[in-house]
Amino acid sequence: MAESDASTTVFVERMPRRPLVWNNHSMAWISDRIAGIVENKAPRWWWISIAITSSFAGFGVFCIFYLLFTGVGVWGNNIPVAWAWGITNFVFWIGIGHAGTLISAILHLCRQKWRTSINRAAEAMTLFAVICAGIFPGIHVGRIWMAWFMAPVPNPNWIWPNFRSPLMWDVFAVSTYFTVSVLFWYLGLVPDLATMRDRAKGRVRRTVYWVLSFGWRGGNRQWRHYEMAYLVLAGISTPLVLSVHSTVSFDFATSVLPGWHTTIFPPYFVAGAIFGGFAMVLTLMLPARSLYKLHDVFTWDHIDVMCKLLLLTGSIVGYAYCMEFFVAFYGANPFERFAFLNRYFGPYWWASWTMFACNVVMPQLMWVRAFRRNWVTVFFVSMCANAGMWFERFVIFVISLHRDFLPSAWRMYSPTWVDAFTFIGTFGIFLTLFLLFIRFLPMVAMSEVKSVLPESDPHYHPPGAGGEETVKEVHA
Repeated sequence: MAESDASTTVFVERMPRRPLVWNNHSMAWISDRIAGIVENKAPRWWWISIAITSSFAGFGVFCIFYLLFTGVGVWGNNIPVAWAWGITNFVFWIGIGHAGTLISAILHLCRQKWRTSINRAAEAMTLFAVICAGIFPGIHVGRIWMAWFMAPVPNPNWIWPNFRSPLMWDVFAVSTYFTVSVLFWYLGLVPDLATMRDRAKGRVRRTVYWVLSFGWRGGNRQWRHYEMAYLVLAGISTPLVLSVHSTVSFDFATSVLPGWHTTIFPPYFVAGAIFGGFAMVLTLMLPARSLYKLHDVFTWDHIDVMCKLLLLTGSIVGYAYCMEFFVAFYGANPFERFAFLNRYFGPYWWASWTMFACNVVMPQLMWVRAFRRNWVTVFFVSMCANAGMWFERFVIFVISLHRDFLPSAWRMYSPTWVDAFTFIGTFGIFLTLFLLFIRFLPMVAMSEVKSVLPESDPHYHPPGAGGEETVKEVHA
């Protein structure tokens, strides 16, 4: 039946029942769930976790100061292995930081709505990983008080820096990447900080959130400027994802050392960074999902898509491994051929085969849907990927260096306790920062999750339960 007047036609019709993406969940429920994590008291597991991680972080800081006051001789570096764990860890952490910008920028430009549940945590992970990465080049130079020479300040002296060196390109690429990532992460936080401000009960907390939210009121003009700025930053960040790790790879690809001197390094490094970054996102978000009971925000559909991306990037990395071996033999360069035979059948064979098993073989489990829907399997494969990506950097750097052109200079490398605990300490710093993040800031982008709910569509009308009559208005 239908009734008409001059402005509005009202249709009364029987609507069929159909499932929703989030059943019985309103936009207010999203705010209550996510903001409640910050507003409620910290659970006991959080205090235990941060006590453990901060202890590791503190011991890592002690190792750094011990290195600065004693010298880089406390590391296991030698001749010819002048680059060892320090640069291995630097490239490892830089790679971990790639998934955040990928999820936030590239998937935003591609209008992938599934990113909204994980982009905030991935962006924060990016910042913390880059902070951990920045530690190693500074302490690797030995005289850390001279690290400012990497900046273009003394350039008028025509001494430092050498702008033709990829090491200098690294400084500019990583610092630019970190700056844009901070801007992108904080801009996405502003609407949620305003939500936290409006919900805050204490005066101090309300004042802090008021300052951090920059007076956000959610008006139409503010949203229009926000969306434009977010889109521009996404466009700027997208080439950075490809350029930063490509620039890192130039540190090695522009050399003449067998095992490094290859043109496949830029795409190979980028694919590996995305692979390792997605693995770390799953490693962090699966426990957070269970501990905070966010199963209806970070759903199995999200995990399924991320597992498929893990499978894709892992397969790309496996293809790169095979192509490296093929090119070494096809090129008929005896030094290149020896470098790759030594990589897989030399004294460090265990590291190379561990790398191959973790990065290529284990992700193939993700072909099976049952494994993608099993959190134990997903977590195990993610941890294997994290370990495998570290071994990949160890294999590239240490194994390529320990046997160079001069057999009389060949020498094995063994890390010292300072090497090991400095690396473990950076994990403590990383996890401590992440625990502080999920305690004091919304770990899920509430405003973005709300934007993909069916209720956000102005033309959406919820179906009646049991198929009863529902009224909807259509303006003439």
